[in-house]
Amino acid sequence: MLPNTPENEFFARAMRSSDLDLVVKNEAAAYVSPWSKRIFVDCLRSGYQCWVLASKNQIVAHGVMSVAIGECHLLTLCVAPKFQRRGLGKRLFKLLLEKAEKLDAETCFLEVRRSNSAAIALYESLGFMRIGERKGYYPDGFGKDGAEREDAVVMSAAVSRHRK
Repeated sequence: MLPNTPENEFFARAMRSSDLDLVVKNEAAAYVSPWSKRIFVDCLRSGYQCWVLASKNQIVAHGVMSVAIGECHLLTLCVAPKFQRRGLGKRLFKLLLEKAEKLDAETCFLEVRRSNSAAIALYESLGFMRIGERKGYYPDGFGKDGAEREDAVVMSAAVSRHRK
């Protein structure tokens, strides 16, 4: 078991190609349908806001956000399971929102699994409101054969609300 690491031991930095094996490992540990390394490569090449929280020895969280034409879209936010419930997801998401605001984004959108109550609570704590849903958005929901898909809750907030 890892020692209880203080939050301030982790620093934020831009994601690098050399981080991707560790990022994908965290994705696989945290999600039913993790992103592939290829998706992260594409996000880096596209110039999306790709950030990690890291220490000297490990990457504990990562997030990707696209920003264009006054809007941003949170594409993924992941905290390695051993480091969840320490405020690291909130810290990283606030950083992404600050970067988006500097790029003139006014509104942020995201989708989250309907069953992910911890993430929904995080987003609501930052002023996000439920604005809709996407039926069958996420693959590999709860079906034994993998055929079922889970609905997504669509949420939105003004980018500047994260400072409250």
